[in-house]
Amino acid sequence: MQTEVKIHLQFVPFSNLLNWSVQYMLETKFSYTEKYPLVEIGSFLKRNKTGVDIEDDKEYKRVTIKINNGGVFLRDIEKGKNIGTKKQFVVSEGQFLLSKIDARNGAFGVVSREVDGAVITGNFWTFDVDYSIINPHFLSLITTTSEFIKFSENASNGTTNRHYLQEHLFLAQKIPLPPLTEQTRIVENYNTKLKEAKVLEEQVRNLEVGIEKYLFDSLDIEVSYKPTNVGKLFFVNYVNIRKWGINKIFESSNQPSAKYGIYSFEKRLELFREIIRGKSPKYSNQSQNIILNQKCNRWNEIDLSHTKTVDHNWLRSLNENHFTQIGDILINSTGEGTIGRASTIMEGFTNLMYDSHILLLRVNTDFIYPDFFTLLFNSSYGQQQVNSIKSAQATKQTELGIGNLQKIKLPLPPLSVQNEIANHIQEKREQVKNLKQGAEMKRRNAITEFEKEILNI
Repeated sequence: MQTEVKIHLQFVPFSNLLNWSVQYMLETKFSYTEKYPLVEIGSFLKRNKTGVDIEDDKEYKRVTIKINNGGVFLRDIEKGKNIGTKKQFVVSEGQFLLSKIDARNGAFGVVSREVDGAVITGNFWTFDVDYSIINPHFLSLITTTSEFIKFSENASNGTTNRHYLQEHLFLAQKIPLPPLTEQTRIVENYNTKLKEAKVLEEQVRNLEVGIEKYLFDSLDIEVSYKPTNVGKLFFVNYVNIRKWGINKIFESSNQPSAKYGIYSFEKRLELFREIIRGKSPKYSNQSQNIILNQKCNRWNEIDLSHTKTVDHNWLRSLNENHFTQIGDILINSTGEGTIGRASTIMEGFTNLMYDSHILLLRVNTDFIYPDFFTLLFNSSYGQQQVNSIKSAQATKQTELGIGNLQKIKLPLPPLSVQNEIANHIQEKREQVKNLKQGAEMKRRNAITEFEKEILNI
């Protein structure tokens, strides 16, 4: 029996052969609109390599480029003696800047006034722009389209995991180029949508601040120490010091509620029914059974998109009582940046197992309304205590064990008050959620409308 073999040949004009990569030639395809002429990027950008020798006694601005057209920003101002690479380059306001490492992630942007005169290493490229031909902000928008990102991936290569954009391929790439007046109109339309999104995001920030203020005012508590103020000088009244040690002082600097008593599970065992550590999973790619991990446990919500599958028989062997029930509280117990996140189990998230990096807290609902506990625990009042008492800080292997969780001190008003506070905050959080969705929609619309201007869609 003969098997028919089909051979597909594709031909590329030699004049278009910019790279000996089959992937680059076959996958680098654009569907740009035919309304505007296609122009090589190199016709209006010219590499600028103004060098500078870093001197130890001088200070230098350094930049960062956020991916996905996030913009060019000041990273820091550093003394020359602390900068390892002594041969660097200077950028000027209005130049076009890119990261050759993160170009495939959309790390392009225009040098702002804030970073004028900053220094960059050879991992960044800066270009002088011919403003009579192109608005650099228009170019920056093009570089963030999905098609250009795909081109950047194919035009980046390297023998390690660090793939670098090839300059000659970038400069040889053609883009649609409307008249300058059209470019300006397109950029302004995009920025208008972006400003509308930012207005909604500012409303979100104000609401979130108001939520915490309402919570603390309702409980008559005050948080006098913010963990973000690292390296600053603080004063604490001697009468408020309960234990020696910086962390202990910061922990006790939270003012107790004048309205309600402050309690911990350690001192009041009747406040909780169980605290259970999750199980180390036996994973299986052949299973449909899932387990929750730290990524799934967000602030006040569960995200099932990060679950992993586990062995069916292993899962069935576990104690049924340890699976999630309505009203249970999941708390991340390990990991820098994830420790202390808590969420309450609601309908749709029951009968789930969680791994050993998560604690399940089952409060006594005769004393504690679960949503109230989660909101207060996730607030700066609760999180300050998490940061203060987590163990193994010397090795940076942070751990909030069962014993440490029992030490957390929280004010407990009557259940009716807890319920009222939690319901009010949930209403505000729903407003926050709607505003975030609105902002995200405006950002997506800004990109969609821009792509309609330059792509055949």
